[in-house]
Amino acid sequence: MKNETRPLVLHVIHHLVTGGMENGLVNLINHLPENRFRHAVACVEDFSDFRLRLTRSDTPVIALHRSRVGVWRLRQGLFRLCRQLQPTIVHSRNQSGLDALLPARLAGVPHCIHGEHGWDVDDLAGRRVKPALLRRLHSPLVDRYITVSAELRNYLVERVGISPGRVTQIINGVDAVRYAPATHAERWQSLPAGFAGPGCVLIGTVGRLQPVKDQATLLRAFARLAKDGDEHASRARLVIVGDGPSGESLRRLAAELGVSSLIWFPGAVSNVRELLQAFDVFVLPSLAEGISNTLLEAMATGLPLLATATGGNVELVADEISGRLFQPRDVAGLSDLLRQYLVDPHRRQRHGSAAREIALARFSLATMLANYQAVYEEFCDRHRPVPATLVSRQSNCGAGRADGG
Repeated sequence: MKNETRPLVLHVIHHLVTGGMENGLVNLINHLPENRFRHAVACVEDFSDFRLRLTRSDTPVIALHRSRVGVWRLRQGLFRLCRQLQPTIVHSRNQSGLDALLPARLAGVPHCIHGEHGWDVDDLAGRRVKPALLRRLHSPLVDRYITVSAELRNYLVERVGISPGRVTQIINGVDAVRYAPATHAERWQSLPAGFAGPGCVLIGTVGRLQPVKDQATLLRAFARLAKDGDEHASRARLVIVGDGPSGESLRRLAAELGVSSLIWFPGAVSNVRELLQAFDVFVLPSLAEGISNTLLEAMATGLPLLATATGGNVELVADEISGRLFQPRDVAGLSDLLRQYLVDPHRRQRHGSAAREIALARFSLATMLANYQAVYEEFCDRHRPVPATLVSRQSNCGAGRADGG
């Protein structure tokens, strides 16, 4: 059997399901040079069919089921996994990934990288003491931190106390070839028959249905707009793409607001690209964000953007150029912005074109991949295996001078 010399990166993630961070991980594994790195994914909880988006057949995905087995058995499982796989790097992400760091070090993993990708709904501004303390306690185990936004970088430096030299910001990238504007003839094909057509303005969002994404604010803003009852309002339709724990409550809210017939909930889908191409306006109403992959995909698709002025959103949306920023939970403000786009197709076109141009210039997938590869190479090069032929030559020659002379 041929000796495997490519370094292994073991990615530790809470779960591998539909989501922005998860999509970024899949893009990273699928596009980094196959002849340079191997990968494995350890899920603190579990995975879904989303793992099928991994195109490399040599990438195992392992579920560890923390909520079922408990944190101590999780750590034992991570220790055994690291001993078995012998990764060069363990790359953990967000708070649940911290549990992998000590097992990895005890198992002899040479390097640990930890990524911060966003906030939980119970700590939207990073002010809680316990999460910051947990990160500080684990910091001696981490060689390098990676954050997707300047806000998260500042949190690690100012709140957790990490040296700035140990933190690298890598903004997510988008495949602007795959995500691109569609022709008018193509854009309606992915919609249910009779839901929308020529003359309608399609407002859409994509994301996991959970409280921190706050699709409820978008629903209420849309209902406020629809109840105006004028000609412009009658043309509005809303699509909320995604699945998650808030799904049923959002459907009930749509019924209570009397707008169910104007809203489509397709659930988790495999054709996000086609649905984005059908939208006229993209909305991201999150209470907190790192750097949103779906916002980047909407930009590359050439959509005008409405996003909350929080986290990484302010790094992506150029206010009054590629879209508008609004305050979290501001139903009236979002409704007014929706109306501006509804009545002014030229504004939609102008902001959408600018969003596409910004995505191409600043947020390419190639730039993201190059930045991650540079970090991985930095640590992998410190533990590059000595070729077998060189080992054999050294053993035959006996003890030589330290300088090789």
